[in-house]
Amino acid sequence: MLSIAVCDDEVIECCNMAKRIKEIMEEIKMPCIIRQFQSGGELLQTLESFDVVFLDIIMRELDGMKTAQIFRERASDKILIFVSSSREYVFEAYDVEAFQYLLKPVDDRKLKSVLQKAVLKTESCLQEFIIVSRERQKKKLFLDDIYYFEIKGRMVDAHGPEGIFTYYEQMGKLENKLQDKGFFRCHKSYLVNLKYVDRYNRQEVILENGEKIVIAKRRYEQFVREVLKAMRKNGGIL
Repeated sequence: MLSIAVCDDEVIECCNMAKRIKEIMEEIKMPCIIRQFQSGGELLQTLESFDVVFLDIIMRELDGMKTAQIFRERASDKILIFVSSSREYVFEAYDVEAFQYLLKPVDDRKLKSVLQKAVLKTESCLQEFIIVSRERQKKKLFLDDIYYFEIKGRMVDAHGPEGIFTYYEQMGKLENKLQDKGFFRCHKSYLVNLKYVDRYNRQEVILENGEKIVIAKRRYEQFVREVLKAMRKNGGIL
């Protein structure tokens, strides 16, 4: 499912663009989540990482070009599509690696063509993720970036290369979400990403980054089967 942001300080135009995008995505049978923002600052404050961003350039306070520059520093691989009533920023758009530059009013056929190309581009580098909630905001957690999940009461710590992201979740529900996704619950408090396992013994798992995670005795035999299966899948010769 694609995550799309539409940012325009003109509320009616923002709503209309989001509506048109939704209709086209339904037409091409591509599920998506669309969020609307009325300022660049509002877009940049969100915890969510978007696959595609439609960004107006001429906005009050923080304009679209400055917003794009900040956004690019945080997300170098996401798709930026500028929407503007002026052609004068076309060359600046290259500096932030814009995917397309659309002139208002945007033709329906052009919008559909751009969306189809954006879908193809995202599908070529699609990563699996789960959507979690914290402080009334949604965030995508890419599974490849998670070393392991740790349960602490009613909270879950997602450990990854950028540190720890804490959110509310029940471990049983999380375990169900991650079935057949390369994770294994080696202990009641830990769900480990098997791709990051470096070595193990009957007491603990040692990850590639040196962290150690406890293995419950009753889960050890199944863990061995699952980790060997994962190693074969990832190119290991066993």
